[in-house]
Amino acid sequence: MSTAFSIFIIVLTLANIAGALWLLWWTRRSPGEASSTEHTTGHVWDQDLTELNNPLPRWWLWLFLLTVIFGLAYFVMYPALGNFQGTLKWTSRSEHAAESRLNAQRIEQALAPFSARSVAELSTDAKALNVGRNLFLNNCATCHGSDGGGAPGFPNLTDKDWLWGGDADTLVTTIGGGRAGIMPPWGEALGARGVEDVLAYVLSLSGRKLEAGDAKAGHEKYQQFCVACHGPDAHGNLALGAPNLADATWLHGGSLAAVRETIEKGRTGTMPAHTARLGDTRVKLLAAYVLSLGRQQDATQVVAGGVSEQPATP
Repeated sequence: MSTAFSIFIIVLTLANIAGALWLLWWTRRSPGEASSTEHTTGHVWDQDLTELNNPLPRWWLWLFLLTVIFGLAYFVMYPALGNFQGTLKWTSRSEHAAESRLNAQRIEQALAPFSARSVAELSTDAKALNVGRNLFLNNCATCHGSDGGGAPGFPNLTDKDWLWGGDADTLVTTIGGGRAGIMPPWGEALGARGVEDVLAYVLSLSGRKLEAGDAKAGHEKYQQFCVACHGPDAHGNLALGAPNLADATWLHGGSLAAVRETIEKGRTGTMPAHTARLGDTRVKLLAAYVLSLGRQQDATQVVAGGVSEQPATP
């Protein structure tokens, strides 16, 4: 704040303290008899109800004086008078920084047992998975859901359909360094009819047939425009993050309207990098937890199929 405003605050504060001291001094006289008429305000109600004007009890007066003394000491030691920093040089920013450093040390101590272990090992450790789950809920659940089931535009992490790969090292790279995926818009190049033909072909790969559109013509256009990323068999390309088009899993939705919009207008997606903010150990714990989500899905499928009642082993 400016020097003038600082001086104004100091003067105003000290004037109020001086006024409080003067008021206490003025009311310091010894109390008389409680019924004496010389210590009244002169106000009388209902003919006999008189308002007395007795001084404060001594203990109460000294309590107020101690409060003023405490306030003056506080103003000397802490920044309470304009730009005056106080003799202790305390600031809320330094206090927050100290608490943040202490909290960071405690977190590092808690994470230390996991730092040297592999993602595969961490994915079978109950304590590590508990930490990973908390990290997931705080950093990933907004996009991928609290159960990892995903949402339109955000991948399901509980299945085996991976855009960039689902092994431990790839997960660490994806979570730590982030990913950026781009599906270019083909509406202008294909034309309205071409979009419908490619739509018919792509949906036929997962067993769906459309009355509109020519799947055969769509296949020819696929070979011209799409094969470079999605491959000749349409099974995708993990190196490019190009999805498998031959299954029934759709990142942005599998309805006719959603797939048509993807082909015509394209899609973009970004997975933010987390290493700079979370550090290597927490990224590993997140990767381990994501691996465990897929294992839980495998166990559920095994039990549902009647093969075994025991969880699937890694």
